[in-house]
Amino acid sequence: MDPASPLFLTLDLTGVFAFALNGALTAIRVVRLDVVGVVTLGMITALGGGIVRDVFIDDLPPATFSDWRYLAVAATGSLVAFLFGARLDRWVNPILVLDAAGLSLFAVSGALKTLEFGGGAAQAVILGAVTAVGGGTMRDVLIGRIPVVLRSELYAIPALGGALTLVVAIELGMAEVPAAVGGAVLCFLVRMLGVHLGLEAPAPPGIDRRT
Repeated sequence: MDPASPLFLTLDLTGVFAFALNGALTAIRVVRLDVVGVVTLGMITALGGGIVRDVFIDDLPPATFSDWRYLAVAATGSLVAFLFGARLDRWVNPILVLDAAGLSLFAVSGALKTLEFGGGAAQAVILGAVTAVGGGTMRDVLIGRIPVVLRSELYAIPALGGALTLVVAIELGMAEVPAAVGGAVLCFLVRMLGVHLGLEAPAPPGIDRRT
């Protein structure tokens, strides 16, 4: 897939917008930052994973710095959250839903771009997950909490599953659009089910992480 194709840009920029909202809402509700902090955290959350992906596949300069739309969408999402954060609070857990949406979209867009730049199936799955969790990890480090990906929650596993679903589907000859939709939906559902049901990644035998 051409990284400039409508499908890839739609996935990537929608993921950027979702993660920008997520990062900005986190800045507002969790650490109560001012407008500069809100926009900064929103943009880092939205763009961090994609920058890491582009560095690994040697697509330099990263799309964030070569395509104005990435910075514009990230800034817009952050400002929307800053201006309408109180109204967004009426939703049920908007931070978690937006995080799951960004995770899903970046998992498939990261895998797609890796395949386009000559990466193998395993590399595409890994970098799909890296794209998905990278921005959220930077967000958590900046606000001084253990990144979600390192905690007990199902986070990296849904991203790996979504990227793997896309890669396997393409290897089996499925068209890119249904493969991308299937991978993103799977990732989103697994992440949200994990949150709703309190599912956790496996712990070492004999270790109770709740104590």
